[in-house]
Amino acid sequence: MSCRDDDNCFTMSLNNPSNLAQRVIVALFGIPVMIWLTWKGELFFLSLVALLAMQGVREFHHLARAKAFVPHVVFFVIYTLLFQLNLFFRVVDFLVPLILLVAGLFVREVFESRGSRIVNIGSALTGVLYVNVSFGSLFLLRMDNPLGMHYVFLLFVCVWAADIFAYFGGSRFGGRFIRKKFFERLSPHKTWEGFVAGLAGSVAVAAIFAATDMALGFLPALTAGFAIGLLSPLGDLIESMFKRDAGVKDSSSLIPGHGGVLDRFDTVMFIAPLFYLLTLF
Repeated sequence: MSCRDDDNCFTMSLNNPSNLAQRVIVALFGIPVMIWLTWKGELFFLSLVALLAMQGVREFHHLARAKAFVPHVVFFVIYTLLFQLNLFFRVVDFLVPLILLVAGLFVREVFESRGSRIVNIGSALTGVLYVNVSFGSLFLLRMDNPLGMHYVFLLFVCVWAADIFAYFGGSRFGGRFIRKKFFERLSPHKTWEGFVAGLAGSVAVAAIFAATDMALGFLPALTAGFAIGLLSPLGDLIESMFKRDAGVKDSSSLIPGHGGVLDRFDTVMFIAPLFYLLTLF
């Protein structure tokens, strides 16, 4: 599983200098690029989101094939590209590609003789919707609100903070105060101490963010930071659930030291749609 599945993974990285070096190098290059593309917005941010979504759907296709007979990966990738482009250019209502997707998968199964009809359709729909709705929400969060750039930056820094603080909290205090594991069935090494540390880190960084970026306001930023810290483990557990079901360790080896897009962005993918709804209501 991805490193974040294990609250002791920071210690493991320290004991593996090669892995730690890879992670640091990727972070030093990747984070500034993501910040710049988010700041630029428009087609720049669309390019980031579309590339992540296309790779993410390729990785989920790999997971789905372990359990079902799903359409060729090219279908997944092309559909994802068109879905993300339509969010930007608004050529048709967003329901149109979803209706066509469902109808197309149903018709395909009429002619498919392998596997279970329900499993085949369910696996394909889950992968396409899970990835596209997640990254699509991130794109809409950035582009559909005057404060969108601030929202996305807050989302990123809180997720990163929750991740890093969970490393330290889990490796330093894991199991010391609460012996029962956080969610042993899906993540055997995740601890309540790591969860609390991640929540505290998300709130603390949200407070610092609000103090340096007055656009959002202190209370809304703290509320968002608390919600992100509270819910972020669910994104990790959901992706762990998919990988365990498929019997794989990482969704891919695309990002050195991190795994794949699904491994690295699992929390962002889960939080982004909820954050987008929060900004609407």
